[in-house]
Amino acid sequence: MKLTITGFSNSGKTTVFNALTGLNLPVTIYPTSITPELEPHLGVVKIPDARVDRLSVVYNPKKTTYATVEYIDYAGITSGDVAHNTKVFNLMKDADAVVHVVRAFEDEAVIHPMGSVTPVRDVKSFEAELILGDLEFVEKRLQKIEEQARRGKKPDEADRHLLLKCKKALEDEISLRTLEFTEDQKRLMLPYQFLSTMPEIIVLNIDEKDITSEKVKNFHDEIEAYFKGAGQSSVPPVLALCGKIEMELAQLPPDEAKAFLDDLRIDESAMYKLCHISYDALGLISFLTVGKDEVRAWTIKRGTNAQQAAGKIHSDLERGFIRAEVVHYKDFSSSEEDMHKAKEKGLMRLEGKTYLVQDGDIINFKFNV
Repeated sequence: MKLTITGFSNSGKTTVFNALTGLNLPVTIYPTSITPELEPHLGVVKIPDARVDRLSVVYNPKKTTYATVEYIDYAGITSGDVAHNTKVFNLMKDADAVVHVVRAFEDEAVIHPMGSVTPVRDVKSFEAELILGDLEFVEKRLQKIEEQARRGKKPDEADRHLLLKCKKALEDEISLRTLEFTEDQKRLMLPYQFLSTMPEIIVLNIDEKDITSEKVKNFHDEIEAYFKGAGQSSVPPVLALCGKIEMELAQLPPDEAKAFLDDLRIDESAMYKLCHISYDALGLISFLTVGKDEVRAWTIKRGTNAQQAAGKIHSDLERGFIRAEVVHYKDFSSSEEDMHKAKEKGLMRLEGKTYLVQDGDIINFKFNV
């Protein structure tokens, strides 16, 4: 699963990417759209999980494996620069969700491409660019259908009807997220990878002095009001963080990072929150396996059944699935972290192949091939 980190130039995208990945890519103080670096930077990030931490203490395994997601840092988009934005959007379409970094910090040394720091304006402008990108794609697709029709190829009417529906909304500057589509239309849409239907997370990149400021709440409220006014059924999650501090934290050993957070009177790194929000935005959950060899979090889509989850570990487990022994992490914790006691209390269940796996389930699969 991949999330793209994007936004307007000099919003702090690469700073946030560095904070997430622990890398140290150079950041600039001028708009990168002047000399666009369109080669994406990739980073795999472990999802912090206190359950895995604790289970590793209990089982003392040879190996501990956390769930991961991949983040991709691209060049910033530029308001009104269609050619440049199209290149960036074509790269973005390979991602499963968007982390939109919005500048909310003041720094005279760092140029803002639109002249001033106004987060809600930048959010509106970004959404408008996504809509324009989708409209350009739809128009080209409809033009291709018309050309094929002139050559005698009968168009797929369901596809054409869908594209015309999208075109009308996009011309009215309405995001495709706000429209209702039938299940058949949703299937037709999948290969198009529309930008304005991608799950989005908004990151407000704030000043250090504003970490506990009322100003940040006002930014949040303005953005929420904008999305509600635009007819969105759900508002994208909005997370405020100071990219500069988070990048410094990522470079420190854990004990020094903890002391740094304590000095700032912050409970946990905002990057931890962003990781969890990202995981949730992708519709992902984790089930757990435990033992002396490995304690591991396995990533699955919410709504995955037990047999499919077994296949995540190995195809033989899915093919020869018999049953799943399941105890939820909370029940394990309440049983003195002892599987035998959990079983004695009736908290360990035997589940069949259609059981829908829940986040935090500890599972032992029984199979025969």
